Amino acid sequence: MYTRRNIRWGIILKFAWWQILLFIVWSTIATAIFLYFQQYYQFDVSMPLAPLGTIGVAVAFYVGFKNNQSYDRFWEARKIWGGIVNVSRSWGNQIITFVSAATADGSANENEVHETRRKLVYRHLAWITALRYQLRRKTPWGFEPKGLPKKLVQPTDIEALKRQATEFLSENELTVVCSTQNAATQILRRQGEHLRKLIEEKPRLIEEFRFIALMDLITEMYALQGKCERIKNTPFPRQYAYFSTVFVWIFNILLPFGIVGEFANRGNFIWLTVPLTVVISWIFFTMETIGDTSEDPFENFLNDVPMTALCTTIEIDLKQMLGETDTPEPAAPTNDILM
Repeated sequence: MYTRRNIRWGIILKFAWWQILLFIVWSTIATAIFLYFQQYYQFDVSMPLAPLGTIGVAVAFYVGFKNNQSYDRFWEARKIWGGIVNVSRSWGNQIITFVSAATADGSANENEVHETRRKLVYRHLAWITALRYQLRRKTPWGFEPKGLPKKLVQPTDIEALKRQATEFLSENELTVVCSTQNAATQILRRQGEHLRKLIEEKPRLIEEFRFIALMDLITEMYALQGKCERIKNTPFPRQYAYFSTVFVWIFNILLPFGIVGEFANRGNFIWLTVPLTVVISWIFFTMETIGDTSEDPFENFLNDVPMTALCTTIEIDLKQMLGETDTPEPAAPTNDILM
């Protein structure tokens, strides 16, 4: 997620340099074609502005619709991760409160209680880590991470996940969950199994009604994970995404033939067609690019939902709930980008 109020021109040019160069070349060619036909054949190849303006308005509406829907996908993804932050804090609070040494079956060992709390909290941290890695895996329709410094590109392979989650799970458990198709799902399943054992073993560390409350939280986690997977695995409708690009290209190709005729009627200003075409074409192409780079919020891109930063926030909160002081530093933007 880009955090600077004003986008640096260096980032803008990473996306726009080839477009600007292309528009300069094409508008120059179009102007030369107009002058050639006018001088040697007395034939006007320019295009009336009225139909061109109609095309421009239609394209602007179409691109605007696409951008609105792309932003909706990003904002829904951010709200889902806000829900993950909230359910994580609730999980930590309820684990600390519900898993108690004072039980109906007699007093449990305090060290055992603390270790149980720690396992349940750390397994939750493993869940958000696995979910983050899974969501950032490349999809066939995803936008290439152009403009993102290499040092900020987040790893997505299973070995990187194992290295990241080794603090939260035992080696055996980590190997088991990482051998499955969906590690995050299996981690939550193991949370449920652990809770079941806590009410079956003697002395019981949680009561049945507390077990139900904790299982409700796991159900909510499954729901939030499913919402993330719905966005990740459902591409933005390609008919909207693809034809938006096609229409912008058509408009930009026709544009200099409309502008050159207008300047030809005003005297010796024909070559002003080039800079004006470049500006207008760049505006339309930038609107199109904004929609393209916002439609998939989990694609390891600078416009992503900042899942790494949110996971760090959750880790700090939950570890401090356990009374631990060895917590990571809050995530800070690097090159104005928060991942």
